[in-house]
Amino acid sequence: MSILTSEAFVEISVFVILLLSLGLTIIMTKRYLKSKIKPLLFWSTGMWFFTIGVLIELFFSFGYYNVLVGDLYLLFVSIIVEMLAMGSVQLLKSRKASIAYGAFMIASTAILLASLLTSNIKDIVEHYIVFSVLPLSVVLSSSLVTFPAAILLIAIAVVSYLKKKSYKMISIIIGVLVVSVAGTLYIAEIPVFLYYSEFIGILLLWYGFI
Repeated sequence: MSILTSEAFVEISVFVILLLSLGLTIIMTKRYLKSKIKPLLFWSTGMWFFTIGVLIELFFSFGYYNVLVGDLYLLFVSIIVEMLAMGSVQLLKSRKASIAYGAFMIASTAILLASLLTSNIKDIVEHYIVFSVLPLSVVLSSSLVTFPAAILLIAIAVVSYLKKKSYKMISIIIGVLVVSVAGTLYIAEIPVFLYYSEFIGILLLWYGFI
């Protein structure tokens, strides 16, 4: 067994990520409540889903697994990307873009939820890390949620940087993108980099917001 998949390494890695994400999520939430800035609303909401997802990963790392919790994890992984993307869409200050992507979010999430409810997904944890070959319907419906969101995040990151030339802003956008990619890596069945991307994404977000 590789040290990267050892129980102790996974437990410590996930615990550190949990602490960092929880701290940042609380800070982002407080800033939204103070400023009422729309991007922060969706980014902080996405980060709450991210933090809950990491908490579930911590349970997995200790050997706890439940089918319902596994399904919730897969749902949250996708919702994270949607919420973070919606936060970035708010930077465009376009009501039409927000409504259009909001409608797409609802429809794609409904399709994903239906695929999770109708699929027989068993244990998604292997060697204490999240890894499993998912049913095709779940892979396709998850991709419908995450890949368009990832494309939006990249495009808006470029536009935002060209407009503002702010390294803090680009760090936030890239951090949001990397955190989103963490979920995509699981869907693409590249579990080793799941925790790496989560950790790097959180550090970038910390730099951008602090």
